[in-house]
Formats: sequence, C-alpha cells, structure tokens
Amino acid sequence: MKPKVIHTEADYEAALQRIDALMDGDPDPASPEGQELELFSVLVERYEEQKYPMDLPTPVEAIQFRMEQQGLKNKDLIPYIGSASKVSEVLSGQRSLSLTMIRNLVKGLGIPAEVLIGQPGAELKPDKDMAELRKYPVAEMLKRGWFTGFAGSLTEAKGQLEDLFAGFAGALGGGVLRPAFNRQHVRDGSQQDDYALAAWRIRVMGLALKENLPPYRQGTVTPEFLSKVAQLSFLDAGPKLAGEFLNKNGIHLVVERHLPKTHLDGAAMKLPDGSPLVALTLRHDRLDNFWFTLFHELAHVALHLDQDGYEVFFDDLDNTGRDKCEREADALAQEALIPARAWKASGLPKHATADAVGRLASQLHISPAIPAGRVRHERKNFFVLKNLIGQGKVRCLFPAAHN
Repeated sequence: MKPKVIHTEADYEAALQRIDALMDGDPDPASPEGQELELFSVLVERYEEQKYPMDLPTPVEAIQFRMEQQGLKNKDLIPYIGSASKVSEVLSGQRSLSLTMIRNLVKGLGIPAEVLIGQPGAELKPDKDMAELRKYPVAEMLKRGWFTGFAGSLTEAKGQLEDLFAGFAGALGGGVLRPAFNRQHVRDGSQQDDYALAAWRIRVMGLALKENLPPYRQGTVTPEFLSKVAQLSFLDAGPKLAGEFLNKNGIHLVVERHLPKTHLDGAAMKLPDGSPLVALTLRHDRLDNFWFTLFHELAHVALHLDQDGYEVFFDDLDNTGRDKCEREADALAQEALIPARAWKASGLPKHATADAVGRLASQLHISPAIPAGRVRHERKNFFVLKNLIGQGKVRCLFPAAHN
C-alpha cells in the first residue's frame, strides 16, 4: 500500500497493517522504510483525531484534577469562584461556571478555557475587550436595573462585567457592545459619550425585541401615514395611541430615559429583523417636543433607514441639524405636522396669539402644542405661548419608563 490520505475504515486497517509490517523490520529513521513508517503514522494519527476525537473532560473534572495536582481544598477556590457556597455548588454540579469564574480559573489555575467552556477551541475575550466594558456607565445601568436578575453591589458588578454584559446584550450578541457598531449617525453639535449611547441603544433594542409585532413593510411611512399619526395628537392620550398605531404597522416605539452625557431626544434604528424602532427619551416633558421628535425619527425611517442603509440615528434636537440627512428629516417632519400652505395662510408666527394657534390646530385636527412649539422655535422666543405647549403632559402617559 502506498501512503495516501485515509478516508475509509478499509484504508485505515490497511495502513495499520503496513505500520506493523514496517515496525517488524525496525528500520532506521533515515531509511526509506523509516520515512515511510513516519508518514503512515502521521496519516493514521490524523484519521484517528477526526474519526475518534477525544472528549474534553467536564469543567468539574478539570477543576478537581487541578486541585489534586496542587493539593488544593475547596476553600482555596473561593478567590476564583466567589464564595464557599458557590464553590460547593460548582463542584457538585448544581451551578454552572460563569464567564467571570472561567476567566479567574484560567488565569489562576491555568485550566484551558476550552475545557471550562466545554467547547473545543473556545476562547475567552481578550483583556482589551474587558477594558472596553469598564468604560460603560455601569453604576447608572445598575441603578436602573438594566442587569436583569443581578441584585449585588457596584463592586460586585464590576467583578462580573463579562457575565452581566452577556446577559444585557442578550439576543443581540456581543458585537453590539462595540460603541460604534454598524452605521450610525449622531446629529451635529452633540457631544456624546459613545459608551453611554451604546448602552442606551442596546437597552431600547432589547425592550423592542420583547414585543411581538406584525411584519414591517418597507415604505409604510408615507405622507398619508404621517397625516394619520398627526391627527392622533388632537386626543389627550395621543402619544399612547400613536404608539399603538405604529405597533399595528410593525414599527416599535420605546420610551427610555436618556443616560447622562447623551443629550438625547430620540433615535431611529433598525432591529436585526429589519423592522424599525423609534426610541424616545422624553428629555423635555412637553407635547410639542414629543410630536416633533416622533415625526423627526419617523422621517429618518422613511428617508434613510428604508432607503439609504443607515442603521441608527441619534438625535439631540436642541442642536441645529446642519447635514443633509438632518435637514431632510426636519423638513419632512415639519411638513407632515403642519403643511407649508396651511402654515403660511395662518399668519403664524408673525401674529402669535393663542386664538391663531387654536384656529390652525382645529383646522388641521392636531394638538395646539404643535403650532405653538413651531412658533416658539421660529421666533427663537421660548417664553411665548407657554400655556399651549403641553408642559408636563407626556411622561405621565409613560410612567414605567420614567420611574
């Protein structure tokens, strides 16, 4: 038999027989027979590794073996596992190893990560990735209860970041923990903390993924669609009804307070399944701000998420949008809420009276907060029409998001 790659049991048996025959002659390693023996041995070993792979020991078996080697007792594992009770639970098979425990055992006892993870070739994240996690606003995230099921202290949380963030990212996967993952766009003029932005984005996406909505059809957000949403503003429960209307059309609406150093009013983004998510912070508890922010984000859905391939827009609407995308979203939102012809005919903002605002709102069947807010914006006078902008009338409709 000539040496060749072994694919079948017959080839394997023939190779073993040839090895036995060669070994009987006890050939010199440098001889042709010795080189043939070495080649057949390599071919057989490769086949055996593929056909009969050795199972990894279980994590508990690996830990117990290292304890026997080093003469360790259960108490010696506390620095790596966390407490005497946790050590007992791990060694008895009642508790699985966390990523933090695995990292500690790899560093402290030299047990291979693939053995503790239970997957051949598995590796832990490099230390630089762990350093990235420490840049997130962990204290604030912990305070808000974003780490589901964790009730420990901040110090304990910092010692379990890998596990906490794995749970926080959930179905989105670890890739989302990179602050600028995918194509994102931050409105000009905003000085934002990238890690706080990433944390808030993961949070609202996670909340949206828990919702069961009908499939979204690209191109849903049309001028006619926006007109229907605008007329919901006429009702006291308009913001809540708008959320229900969007949901019925496959668009997620999530309200979540902004994190410090983000200065966010809202965002528009795509979920992994391609459905759009509009997320609002209600940073300014006013109806005029709610409606314009909502329409600005819906404009991003129509103009940019559906068409241009962007993944996310973060918007601080206190800053002027100076780039093309922001100008387009501002223009569509403004036209959808108050058509240019109606605005011009109203005499606003030159004659900014409560009666004029009320007449235009009644004519368009929208909340008077919308034309009042536009007057204030165009006149750059935020003292006029204060009684019409719906101050304090939004957060009360979304109490769970602002506790």
